[in-house]
Amino acid sequence: METLANVVRNNTERSRYELFDEDRLVGIADYEVLPDRVVFPHTEIVPARRGQGLGAELVGAALDDVRGSGRRVVPQCWYVAEFIQDNPAYAELVA
Repeated sequence: METLANVVRNNTERSRYELFDEDRLVGIADYEVLPDRVVFPHTEIVPARRGQGLGAELVGAALDDVRGSGRRVVPQCWYVAEFIQDNPAYAELVA
């Protein structure tokens, strides 16, 4: 899951998607996998990098990955919920 200069990795050991700018961790989206859905309780971008679209990059890549798994999404995090609301192509993922 690569974007222009950033990479999103699914860190299954820590149950989170991680956004890297080169070798620096700049954002995370925590998750919990249930049998038929993935719960997103928290998303965070480092304060110095907020407002640059990195949250949308991270969440979009995470949701694309979940879509590929066939699971649905429970957007407990306000940012994930707002991202889905603003991007209707992801609405069918909501459990």
